[in-house]
Amino acid sequence: MNPRDVEPRLLRGFVAVAEELHFTRAAARLYVAQQALSRDVRKLEGALGAGLFVRTTRAVELTADGERLLPLARRVLAAHEELAAAFAGPRALLVDLNTDGPSTARTVLERARELAPDCELMARFESGLTHAAAEVAAGRLDVSFGYADGLDPALRARLAHRPVRYEPLAVLLPEGHPLAARPAVPLDALAGETVYAGAGNPRTLEWTGLARELFAGRGIALAPPAPVAVGKEEFSRVMAKTRNPVLVTVDFLDMPGCVKRPLVDPLPLSPLSMVWRKGFGHPGLDALHQAAAVLAAEHGWLDAPPASWRPAALTGARGSG
Repeated sequence: MNPRDVEPRLLRGFVAVAEELHFTRAAARLYVAQQALSRDVRKLEGALGAGLFVRTTRAVELTADGERLLPLARRVLAAHEELAAAFAGPRALLVDLNTDGPSTARTVLERARELAPDCELMARFESGLTHAAAEVAAGRLDVSFGYADGLDPALRARLAHRPVRYEPLAVLLPEGHPLAARPAVPLDALAGETVYAGAGNPRTLEWTGLARELFAGRGIALAPPAPVAVGKEEFSRVMAKTRNPVLVTVDFLDMPGCVKRPLVDPLPLSPLSMVWRKGFGHPGLDALHQAAAVLAAEHGWLDAPPASWRPAALTGARGSG
């Protein structure tokens, strides 16, 4: 055995004998047979190529090598205990909600926290499933939410996903816009409009792709790339400047100087999925699955009206991986 491969059990036996200077008492302290402890000490001495104890019929004493090993062994065992404590239970689950505001993902997270109060589920806000999914695949995030079928196939192949909700879409309009007076906006009423849907933002390619498919053949233009506005104030300022409608979900947070109107005729739905790494397991992930299932049943999240619009890529699968 190489000294680099010494098992903590052998060091633990050595330290017990070194502190008790008595094999019988050390064995009782470790709840092992004296013969097994003596065998472990001989195995350690063989691995290190050094005698550690001088044994006589009346006493046990440390050799010079034993004296040298004792503080080293204590440090190794302390580090081993620290390692064991750090991984004694599941680590915090990092859950990306895409936005620091009201959302389906937040609702699922909050229900999961109720279902598994002993699990630590930490929220993150990565803004865009394309970016977040890459972080999940790399192990820097554990879970995210979004339009999974809109991801690049090579990235999607590394992930598992579960449909959570068909989210109704809406349009965010600047106050005073001609369509703002309507309680709901028919898709045909957006003909001739230029609508922003994250074009040019590499984090939200899946969202832009969904919008492009929705707008196709309806006379709705996709707004060109623009600097990404972070925070309510910046978002509202850009909205007031460009006055372009913005494609959002019905749960999108309220913005100053804007009104949010649901889209209808047909009702467009964005398939929201929960995404995680294939093969990954965690009690918090189990709680998220349970929360998603319960909420979908309570609110009919996966019941799509017959006349609704959904992207062609939608497979309808209830989960994968």
